[in-house]
Amino acid sequence: MSHTATRGMHPATYDNQYVDEKEHHATTGWVGWIGFAGFMMMLGGIFQAISGLVGIFSNTFYTVSNSSSQLLVIHDLKTWGWVNLILGAVILAAGISLFSGSMWSRIVAVTLAMFSAMANLVSINLYPAWSIIFMTISILVIYAVVVHGSELREG
Repeated sequence: MSHTATRGMHPATYDNQYVDEKEHHATTGWVGWIGFAGFMMMLGGIFQAISGLVGIFSNTFYTVSNSSSQLLVIHDLKTWGWVNLILGAVILAAGISLFSGSMWSRIVAVTLAMFSAMANLVSINLYPAWSIIFMTISILVIYAVVVHGSELREG
């Protein structure tokens, strides 16, 4: 009863605004890519942290084919384990925050995915399969967030 009276008194009611906004900001099926990116960041962060812990506590985890002189940047494997542990924890937190859809979380997600890809590129001599898998995951996360990131906020 009050709904019809309100509609007559105020031509632009909340109901009409809500319908107009939903029609104006229609989301596509690509929103799932952002969910994928968030879960992959969370999973990647956990795996990266585990890799760091194993590198800290086990000196024989990382294998180098000929000698440690082949490494580009890494001179101390325990330090590299700490770098992986911290990077993994931050990537995990960024993956969780990505579900909010805010611009800052998307910027953080892309930045951390870039750092993860670069860190795994640097350590490709230590553990090639692990590095290639994480570089691939990082690239997929960057693609999903950059191309379809704004749709999560609208959905």
